[in-house]
Amino acid sequence: MAIPESLLRTRSLAPSILSADFSALGHHVQGVLDAGVRLVHFDVMDGHFVPNLTIGPAVVASLAPLVHRSGAYVDAHLMVEQPDLFLEPFVAAGADALSVHVETGPNLHRTLARIRELGASPGVVVNPATPLVAIEEAMLFVDYVLLMSVNPGFGGQEFIAETVDKVRRLREMLPPRVAIEVDGGVGRENARRLAEAGADWLVAGSAVFGEGDPGVAAGVLQEIISSSAAPERR
Repeated sequence: MAIPESLLRTRSLAPSILSADFSALGHHVQGVLDAGVRLVHFDVMDGHFVPNLTIGPAVVASLAPLVHRSGAYVDAHLMVEQPDLFLEPFVAAGADALSVHVETGPNLHRTLARIRELGASPGVVVNPATPLVAIEEAMLFVDYVLLMSVNPGFGGQEFIAETVDKVRRLREMLPPRVAIEVDGGVGRENARRLAEAGADWLVAGSAVFGEGDPGVAAGVLQEIISSSAAPERR
């Protein structure tokens, strides 16, 4: 199912399972869901577009029922060279939102249209050095834009500080209905600045799953995000 409009307009934490203990994955995901998380982020890497290999549809399929029973949604970020090959398998596995990189192919409109046709929310991803003008047309066809605040491929990287200003500029460009997601190096020290700049969804991995009790860490971050003063969408 697609992400509801109400959640597209809600500032939310999206914990990334990439940083979780995979030997206790279901337990840790349940912990953040119990803390009120409504988006669970899945980082999909193919070892080609980025120099790492992570999860496939089988992992999504194993966790999606848990996520959906809690009234939450599966947010899948495809860091892959040929995203069109992965759309149907991930939606069939339970992904509610699929984001693809503007840098991966020449037929982005077709890819985004196919995601929506499959019943999921389409998103477009922008790498740190990719200018926002690259998605000027694509933003008309998406439910959200994901800004990378690290170079994609590995968890635990240092946040790129210039992303805060990039969020502000993107918020000025986007139609009001389109959400902004930020992924990479997000934690307690920068979550408020990002939310105040206009970010709606903040992806956090090690700041949630590397902090002892993931549920407690998720709750603290969600409170920071929710209590931040966000700019008005125009």
